[in-house]
Amino acid sequence: MPIEKNQVVLFHYSVSDEQGNTIENSRDGEPNAYLHGHGGIIKGLEEALEGREAGESFSVTVTPDKGYGPRNPEAMQRVPIKHLRGAKRWKPGMIAQVQTEQGARHVVVVKVGHKFADVDTNHPMAGRTLTFDIEIIEVRDADPEEISHGHVHGPGGHH
Repeated sequence: MPIEKNQVVLFHYSVSDEQGNTIENSRDGEPNAYLHGHGGIIKGLEEALEGREAGESFSVTVTPDKGYGPRNPEAMQRVPIKHLRGAKRWKPGMIAQVQTEQGARHVVVVKVGHKFADVDTNHPMAGRTLTFDIEIIEVRDADPEEISHGHVHGPGGHH
C-alpha cells in the first residue's frame, strides 16, 4: 500500500550532516512512527516518503528550507541554569531541554556562568543540509482517533 495522507508509517532512519557524520540513528531502538500528511515530520522527509511502500529503503538529502529552517543569528538567550534539563553539569555544545510557553524545546548551551547560561534556541539541525537513510518498516491505515488527534498512538507514537 503506497504512503498517502492519513496512513501511519513506521520507519527506521539515520541522518548525517554535510560531512557524512551520523547525527542520529533509530536502528538501536523502536522505529519512528508518524501520521502522513499532518506535518509531524519535516517537509522534505514527508515529501520523499509520499507514494513509497513498506520494505523500501532509500536516501534523501534535505536542504534547510525543507528541514529545520535557516539558522537565526539572533536566537541567543540567557537562561537561569536551574531551568536547563538533561544534565547536572553543563558545558558549551551540550543540548539541554527548556520548558517554554510553547512546551519543551531543545537548546544548545553556548556559555556557562555561575547562575546563568547563554543558549542558542535554534534547532540543533537548523541551517544544515541533512541526508536521511530511510527503511520503511510498515504502512497501515490510521484509525479515526489518530486522524482526529493528528498523530499516531501506540508504539513509536504518542501515548
